[in-house]
Amino acid sequence: MKRKLVILASVYLLACVGILAADKPKIVFLAGLPSHGPGEHEHRAGCLLLKSCLDKVPSITSVVYSNGWPDDPTAAFADAATIVVYSDGGSGHPLLQGERLNTISGLMNKGVGLVCIHYAVEPTKEKGEKEFLDWIGGAFEVNWSVNPTWNADYKELPNHPITRGVKPFTIHDEWYFHMRFRDGMSGVTPILTAIAPESTMNRRDGAHEGNPAVREAVKNLEPQHMAWAMERKDGGRGFGWTGAHFHRNWGNENFRKLVLNAILWTGKIEVPGDGVQSEVSADELKQNLDLKKR
Repeated sequence: MKRKLVILASVYLLACVGILAADKPKIVFLAGLPSHGPGEHEHRAGCLLLKSCLDKVPSITSVVYSNGWPDDPTAAFADAATIVVYSDGGSGHPLLQGERLNTISGLMNKGVGLVCIHYAVEPTKEKGEKEFLDWIGGAFEVNWSVNPTWNADYKELPNHPITRGVKPFTIHDEWYFHMRFRDGMSGVTPILTAIAPESTMNRRDGAHEGNPAVREAVKNLEPQHMAWAMERKDGGRGFGWTGAHFHRNWGNENFRKLVLNAILWTGKIEVPGDGVQSEVSADELKQNLDLKKR
């Protein structure tokens, strides 16, 4: 009798744990395939690092899927509060393969959030751009947007849950700018804005390098938005972030905190008053890096 009671108690406790886990908002990370050189486009390592920071937030749970897409998307996306995509973009974007865009569309229609990091903000104009503008408010468009490496000086930050606890900062990265946004910036709130220096235009015209429109904008000192938040009419939320080419930049507290805050916000999870607190050591930045030729 005693053994039976112990078994019943164990089953009850496991059920309770399952219920509590199910009640926690779930964050789904989609880490793209290995890309670029060592320390660049470290999609898997970056996602695992961000997950390790969020694991210290007691009210949520998160999971990382490598290679850009889960084997069982139905199970992976079940009860997801938000999806974070850190991957290469363009025609190789993981969300553009097969019928995946339709799968994500169904999730967006349910109010699931979406975060796109670095190259993942670039769909193609023919496939994905319209959806990205609807879901996150902006996108990289070839022959319009550019991808120079430069020191962006973020001197002021807007009053928004995503900026809680974040201080102005300057950091060197491949900051895309001159992005394509929704008409009239409808529903879009710029989060990181800076003036691109003339040095960003020291390249020939090309699909990603330069064009007459962006050259004129830089000449006129037009503010450029490198991160933005989007609130959809259906209540869903999106966030675009053009930095994070260099894995080392996750070691910067303000850089990291802003993205962690944005992930919570897109999942409709309350952002702490001083932002998501986390610490990342030099050794932690070296973990889970892709094996790449030097």
